[in-house]
This record gives sequence, C-alpha cells and structure tokens, in this order.
Amino acid sequence: MARAAEAGAQLVVLPELFNVGYEYHDRNYGLAEPLTGPTMVWLKATAAEFGLHLAGSFMLLDGDEVFNSAFIVAPDGRTWRYDKIYPYVWERAYFREGRDITVAETDLGKLGMLICWDSGHPELWRRYAGLVDALVITSCPPNLHRADLVLPDGERTRSTAFGVPIPEDVHFQDLTVNEQAGWLRVPVVASSGGGAFRSRMPVSLLSLLSLLGVSPQLPRFWRAADEVTLESGYGPFAKIIDAQGRTLDCVEAEGDGVAVAEVTLAETQPQPISPQPSPHMPASMRWALDWFGALLMIPQYRQGLRRQWGEQMAPMDPRTLVWAVIVLVAALIGYGVGRRK
Repeated sequence: MARAAEAGAQLVVLPELFNVGYEYHDRNYGLAEPLTGPTMVWLKATAAEFGLHLAGSFMLLDGDEVFNSAFIVAPDGRTWRYDKIYPYVWERAYFREGRDITVAETDLGKLGMLICWDSGHPELWRRYAGLVDALVITSCPPNLHRADLVLPDGERTRSTAFGVPIPEDVHFQDLTVNEQAGWLRVPVVASSGGGAFRSRMPVSLLSLLSLLGVSPQLPRFWRAADEVTLESGYGPFAKIIDAQGRTLDCVEAEGDGVAVAEVTLAETQPQPISPQPSPHMPASMRWALDWFGALLMIPQYRQGLRRQWGEQMAPMDPRTLVWAVIVLVAALIGYGVGRRK
C-alpha cells in the first residue's frame, strides 16, 4: 500500500480474498465476516490513511448467507459493494452467487466491478457497456489449467479444472481480459495472487471421481481422497490495461509486487464500436464449470455454514432446485446422445 501511494496511486486493487488467502478448506466457514468486522475496518482506515480509493474482496457474512464481496472504499469512508456472480466450481462450497452488477460513482469516475472468474463471462462485460469509465477486477486465479494433482504416495499428474480439459492458452485473465477491455473501450485494473497455490478439494471423493479421465491411477486412492492435493502457480495477471486493451504494467514477480500506471478516462462513458470478442475458453466448458460443477458444491455450502453459524443458515433457494433439475436433464440428454452415436 505504501509503495503504491508513494508512486502516486489514486486507486489500489488488492487480490480476491486478500485477508485470508485463497484455499479450499473447511476453515473458510469461520472466516466470513460481517460488514462491521476487522477487514472492513482495516479497508476504511487504510483508504483514509493513504488518501486513496481501495478495492479488495472478502467472504461477507450477510444475514443467513455468505458472499464473496468486493468493495471499493473511498478515503472518506464511502463504500460500494459487488458480489461475485460466478463462483468458480469449488468456491461454491464456501459462498453463494451474487446477481447484480455494480457501478461505483466515485470521485475518480464511474467504476464497474468484477471478481476473478466473472471476467471470463462476456455477458457481464456487456452489462457494463456504456455505463463506466473504468473497470476494477479483484482476482486471485491459480493456474488450475496447469495444476498438478499430487497423490498420497507423492506421484504427480497433470490435472484439469474439475475434470474439464482446458487448453494451455485460454486462461481467462490472460488474453480475454485485455480483449474485452479493448472492446469496452475503458481501462481495466486487475489484481492477482502470487507465489504457490496448494489445496485439497472440497467434497474430495466426488472431486476425485470427476478427474478419473485425467489419471488412471486415481481409483487406487479413493479411500484417501481427502489427502489428494492440487498444486499450481499464478500467472502475470496483476495488470493495468488501457482503453485499447494494451497492458501498461504488470507484476512479473512470483511473490508480492506492485504494478503502477497512469490511465486516461474519456469525458463520457464510451460505447463499444466493434463486435465483442469471443472468450478463448469454449462456452461448453464455462457451462460445465458454472452449473454442473457448482451445483455439486451447494450441499457442502449449506452443511458447512450450518455447522459454523447455526441451522438458520443457507436456506434452500427454489431457483437452485430449478437449476439442478435443468442441469440433470441436460446431462441425461447429453449422455443419451453420446450413447446413440
């Protein structure tokens, strides 16, 4: 924070879940905080101390639900909230999805907000078209498309994201974010994690079964599924992008670092003037990650919150049940089509 302020930063964007780190672990249920908790107190105090706007996300305990909520905090204490709309597969075991975009009308300009995997969804970029001067993405995406699956005997094999084979060059915060920024014609500031990612998987046996196509050795370890870990690094995805989609600065270091650049905002909110680029990840993969994988995590979310905070938590959402039926029917239809072929 001090380095960014000394370099003249007016807006600082911290990584997603910056206050606890990014890991799939049961301890997450006890790490959610209310708006009056220590993380929001720190955000407001730090924004005031350095005289800048500060953005970051944490697990917000909001009534009987938990959200991954990003906040932009002004030096005078004003705040704007955005809830992650697309939890990434295993994340849905710890927080639920949001529904609405947020345009923060700050003294710096009108700032749109996204969190990590949200930025891989073109419809969310479209919802901000013509409404914002710049976009803020608080993010912490491990390179799960290049993750190693580490087995209990120490053997390592290349994994994928929940069994979905993702090509090497389609990380959503690599090319996609730059291309969408250029299409939206606004600057984008995106944060990221650093160092090494290492985590076990929630609903470990089910997660392991989803990866059977990756490694034929996995059935030998089904009794020790909760000891299998995912390990990967992070990419150079903490970056500042101009309105033409060009990266002005990024954090190249493996650990902590600061990217600083000056961007120019248009006098009025720009409108796209060209066709929207398609994401590099196929829509079928996004669908599998967003709906099929996430739906499998919802029971874990309800059980974990109720153990931690009481039986009033995470009431059944009828919309979730409808989606579960739709996904199940679609999976059965796909299975039937595959057998006929």
